[in-house]
Amino acid sequence: MVAQVSSHPLVQHKLARLRDRETSPAEFRELVRDLTKLLVVEATRDLATKSVTVETPLASAQGVRLAERIGLVPILRAGLGMVEPIHAILPEATVWHLGLYRDHQTLQPVHYYDKLPPQLPIDLGIVLDPMLATGGSAIAAVTSLKRCGVKRLKFLGLIAAPEGVHALSSAHPDVVIHVGVVDHHLNEHGYIVPGLGDAGDRQFGTV
Repeated sequence: MVAQVSSHPLVQHKLARLRDRETSPAEFRELVRDLTKLLVVEATRDLATKSVTVETPLASAQGVRLAERIGLVPILRAGLGMVEPIHAILPEATVWHLGLYRDHQTLQPVHYYDKLPPQLPIDLGIVLDPMLATGGSAIAAVTSLKRCGVKRLKFLGLIAAPEGVHALSSAHPDVVIHVGVVDHHLNEHGYIVPGLGDAGDRQFGTV
């Protein structure tokens, strides 16, 4: 599966600001919030709905309400910054956390926090991580969610490497990938080029 890449001018404008090494952590967090809101709207265009009738001050009106239970699954720690902006749009979404980090020697994901129940009461799970680099953490997250019975899954990120898109699509071809841009390549350390550096460090002002 090829990643679904946003072509919205606002997304591309904010991505350029996000990449800038002079962008402060406070502005970086604001840009992550803005980009997440823009991208999640695109990623949820196919949500199932049900018809309802509501009473306006003047008359009855036909409308729709969401018919799916949505679960957000941020990959700690960088994915945390993507939860609040989605909650602003989908306040009824539940949140399930997964702690994964990449071993810098092997570039393989290492689990350090996983409290998922045997069955997750959601219809759609959205894995959140600003960066899809090697794809290892995303693959591990999706595997954990499928083990909990989640049938429908999406990945939402800001920047991806072609290697990460290929790896996630090969391991889980049913998972739809939504990102703001697919960059050129990964370097020898597993960082996306041109990328933006470490998304977690830049959000939280750590080194």
